[in-house]
Amino acid sequence: MSTPDSAEAEVIVLRPSAGMASVQGALALDLTPRTAPPRPRLRSTRASDVADLEQASREQVDTFVGRYLQAAVEIAAGDRPVAQLLRHTVPEVFDALSGRARTVTAAGGLAPGRVRGPNPARPVVVGVRTALIRSDAVEASAHVRYGRRSRAVAARFEVVRDRWQCVAITWG
Repeated sequence: MSTPDSAEAEVIVLRPSAGMASVQGALALDLTPRTAPPRPRLRSTRASDVADLEQASREQVDTFVGRYLQAAVEIAAGDRPVAQLLRHTVPEVFDALSGRARTVTAAGGLAPGRVRGPNPARPVVVGVRTALIRSDAVEASAHVRYGRRSRAVAARFEVVRDRWQCVAITWG
């Protein structure tokens, strides 16, 4: 809508935006978006199994145990909300895990599941060792690295109501 007082403005075309180079200097960057979820880079070792389980099922159990333990150490450090493991944890272990998260975060003056300050030492599960005790029970130990320090975590998983659940966890 133009009025008699308004004059048409001249449009100045700026340089067209240049595409991003796939190589910047000496560093080659892959800028394509990743659609697959990241794979955990976790060393998983099997101790001597007492029971037998088919290979595919055994690998699924190892993957589940590794992911569970990574989530558990993040919860214990106060980096993740404890409710994320509710489905795969028996009530006694869930209460102990949430109590540990509250204690650790209260000592740091934070709320559980909230982001800590810049560059905190985040816990990382470096390796997991599992042993199939029965076809429905697995015992696991994990090497956890907190910055330059290391700790150990041991856990027992059993099938409860058709689902793998953590029935015991110990922090070392």
